[in-house]
Amino acid sequence: MADVLPAALGPLLRAARERLAAAGIADPALDSRLIVEHFSGTTRAQAIAEAGRPVDATALATIDAALRRRVAGEPVHRILGYREFYGLRLSLSPETLEPRPDTETLVDAILPFAKATAERFGGCRILDLGTGTGAIALALLSAVPTATATGVDISAGALATATRNAEDLGLAGRFKALHSNWFEKVSGRYHLIAANPPYIPSRDIGNLQDEVRDFDPRRALDGGVDGLVPYRIIAGEAEGFLEAQGKVAVEIGHTQQGEVTSIFAAAGYRLTEARRDLGGNDRVLVFER
Repeated sequence: MADVLPAALGPLLRAARERLAAAGIADPALDSRLIVEHFSGTTRAQAIAEAGRPVDATALATIDAALRRRVAGEPVHRILGYREFYGLRLSLSPETLEPRPDTETLVDAILPFAKATAERFGGCRILDLGTGTGAIALALLSAVPTATATGVDISAGALATATRNAEDLGLAGRFKALHSNWFEKVSGRYHLIAANPPYIPSRDIGNLQDEVRDFDPRRALDGGVDGLVPYRIIAGEAEGFLEAQGKVAVEIGHTQQGEVTSIFAAAGYRLTEARRDLGGNDRVLVFER
């Protein structure tokens, strides 16, 4: 058969790349390398220095299955089961969004405040709404050793994934998972409330990239009729859980800065910072009372 994979590492990588390229995958070289290295337990250096290195039949079968999934449109990191975020390896599950580099912009925006708060008060209490994999909370905890975080999600599956990630990263002692619909079961006050909420208007879900629409959980994407429903909830209820001089930071869709700023202004907040992502799109807003 023409698509039988070679059993030597170098030729295997070439064959995998060619298969993905023929299927029209956007970055076949990267995706094929990630798949082959992950499932064969090899490194990039080995592929260069040991091109003839044998790959056993079990690994070949697993790689073949993974390539077929990628050709069918499944995102490569879903196939691998993890994604790197802010230098951390986070496990994924069907109940979680795949954390993306755009959200690292949110961590960048609030990390200095979290560090300064921890230095001033001996700690920083963080509330991560819609925590998913735990990406935002765990990135902050990894950078601020005296911080603690509560990750809130309506999905029990997402919370299980976030808890697993906290354990794997050695951060479980400072991370609490809370099953709650937004603030419904939240108690206490926090120096920092952060969220990457669903912000896609319901009518636009069908127009998303296939890899997002078909594999990210819809509940984590759909922001209601106008995409702004979660921001109204956060702006309307955050005050009861925010410490004096605390901050609220949210990720937004690239066209939503004006509308989200107005929602928070009407609830008594002022915008202290706006950031763009690496693509130059409006992405993060930070507010205080």
